[in-house]
Amino acid sequence: MRHNSTLRDQHLLLRSSNEETASREKPNVAKGTGLLSRLRPNRKKQAEQQAKRNVQKMPELEDYLHKRDYAGAISLLEFSQKDGESQETTALWLGFCYFRAGDFKKASDVYENMLTKKNGGPEVGVYLGCCLFFLGMYTEARVAAEKAPKSFLQNRLLFHVAHKLNDEKRLMTHHQQLGDSLEDQLSLASIHFMRMHYNEAVSTYKNILTTSPSLIALNFYMAMCYYKMDYYEVAQDVLAVFLKVFPDSPAALNLKACITYKAYTGKSVVTETEQLLRTNLYPAARDLIRHNLVVFKNGDGALQVLPSLMDTFPEARLNMILYYLKKGLIQEAMSLCNDLEPQLPYEFLIKATTFTFWGLQKDSKDHLRTAEQFFQMVGESSAECDTIPGRQSMASTYFLQQKFDEVLLYMNSIKEYHQQDDLFSLNFAQALLMAKQYKEAEEEFLKVTVIFNKKPHFAWDLFVKTSDQKDALGLMRVIAHDCYKVGEYYYAAKAYDQLEKADPSPENWQGKRGATAGLFHHLARGKCTPEQMHEVLLLVETSHHPHAEFLASVIRKWAKNHNIKLE
Repeated sequence: MRHNSTLRDQHLLLRSSNEETASREKPNVAKGTGLLSRLRPNRKKQAEQQAKRNVQKMPELEDYLHKRDYAGAISLLEFSQKDGESQETTALWLGFCYFRAGDFKKASDVYENMLTKKNGGPEVGVYLGCCLFFLGMYTEARVAAEKAPKSFLQNRLLFHVAHKLNDEKRLMTHHQQLGDSLEDQLSLASIHFMRMHYNEAVSTYKNILTTSPSLIALNFYMAMCYYKMDYYEVAQDVLAVFLKVFPDSPAALNLKACITYKAYTGKSVVTETEQLLRTNLYPAARDLIRHNLVVFKNGDGALQVLPSLMDTFPEARLNMILYYLKKGLIQEAMSLCNDLEPQLPYEFLIKATTFTFWGLQKDSKDHLRTAEQFFQMVGESSAECDTIPGRQSMASTYFLQQKFDEVLLYMNSIKEYHQQDDLFSLNFAQALLMAKQYKEAEEEFLKVTVIFNKKPHFAWDLFVKTSDQKDALGLMRVIAHDCYKVGEYYYAAKAYDQLEKADPSPENWQGKRGATAGLFHHLARGKCTPEQMHEVLLLVETSHHPHAEFLASVIRKWAKNHNIKLE
C-alpha cells in the first residue's frame, strides 16, 4: 500500500512545520557595534548553545517512518492521541502504520472507527477495504471499497479482489481501467505473477526499470518470477543485484535459500536459515522462514511447526499432507485433502497422489478415477504439458489406466533427468515389467536393489556390460550416488572417477575425494583390502586436480607408518 495523497500531504505538512519550528529555535547572533564586540566571545551564550546541543532531540514521526520503525511510530501516535492532538490526522497515520506493520486487524479497527465517527473523508473506505483484503475477507473488502468515491487505488483494490474471487468479468473491467502510472503497472505485474503469467510479469518489471532504475526492489520481484519458472541461475543473478543493496533483507535471504535448495542441495541452506531465524524478524517473516526450514530439513519438525501455519500459508497444508504420505499415514493425509480446493498444478498433483494412495488402500475406484483426472488435467495443461512434472503426470494417468506402452513413452522422454532417482527407477521397472520388456525391467530393478543389498559389484558388472554410452553414464551416476550413500566407497570412488573423466566438474572431484577418504577410513578399520585402496589411489593420482597429489601422499604415508603395502 503506497502513500495516498492525503497521507502524503500530511507528511509534507509535518516536515514543513518541523522546519519552521527549527528556524524559530535558532539562537539570534548578537550584532556588535565595534571590532571588540565582534571578537569578544560570549561565554554565556556559548554555554547555552552547548547545552542545547547536548540535549537529545526527541524523535518525531518522520524519523520513525524514515527508518520504517512502525512500532515506534505507533507508540508515538498512540501517545499523541492521549495528549489530545488532532484526532483525524493522528488516526490516519495510526491506521497507515498498523497496515505497514502487518497488523491489518488493528488498522481496520482504526478505519472502521473513523467511518463510524465520519472522520477522515470518504476515501477511508478504500483504506478499510485494503485491510480487509489482506485479512482474506474479499467480499467485505469489495463492499467497503465500492462505498468510497472512484479512485486509482479503489480500482487497483477491486482488480485484486476480482482475481481472488475468480470473477473474470470484473477482473477484465478493472484491468481496462488501469493506466500507465507506476502503481497501476506494479498492480498489473502482481496479477500476472499470481496467475502464473511470469514472462508477462518480468516484461512489466523490465519496462518499469528502464524509466525508474532506482527501484531496486523490482529485481527481487523478477527473481521470484524466474524462480517460479525454474530458471534458478537467472533468479540467483537477478536477486544478487537486490542483495548488494539490501544484504540483510529477510525476504531476499529466504528466496536465496529456496533457490539454493532447488538448484543444489538442502543441506547447505539449513545452517544459514537457522542463523536467519536468530535475527530480529517481523512475525510474518519468522513464520515463513520456520515453514521453509522444515522443508529444507526434509520434514523434520513438521508436526511442531506446520499445523499452526496452515491457515496462514497454503503451502503448510500441502507439506503436512506430503509429510503424512511419507510416513504412511494415509488417513491423516486424506483428512487434510478433504479441505483442499486445488487451484495450482502442484496442488492438483498432491491431491491426486493422496487419492491414489487412498484408492489403492481402500480399493476405491472412485478415488482412483478422480486421481486419474487430476493427473490428466495437469499433464494436458498448456502450462505443464512440456515440463517434467507434466510428463510425469501423463505417465501417472496412463499407469492408473494400465496403458503401459504409453507410460514408457512419457517416462523415456524424461529418463535422463532421473538418473539418481531410485523411485523413478522402481516405477520405470514396473512399467517395463507390465509391458513384458523383462530384460530391461530386470536392469532397472537391479539399479535399485543390488547396491542397497550390499551387492554393488553386480551394479558395476551391469555398467561394464552396458554398450550404450548414454545409458552407461546414467547408470554410473546411480552407482556413484547410491554406493556413497550406503558406504560402499570402493565402487563409489571408481564410479566418480568415470564421471570425472566424462565431466571434470568440481562436484565429481568432490565425490571422488570423499569416497577416497571414506575408503581410507575403512582401510584403517580393516574393512577394505590394501589392493582396493591401491587401485583407488591410482585413480586419484591420475586426476588433474591440485589437491589430488596431497590426498594420495597423506594416505600412502599413513600406510607406510603402519606397515601396509599399497602396491
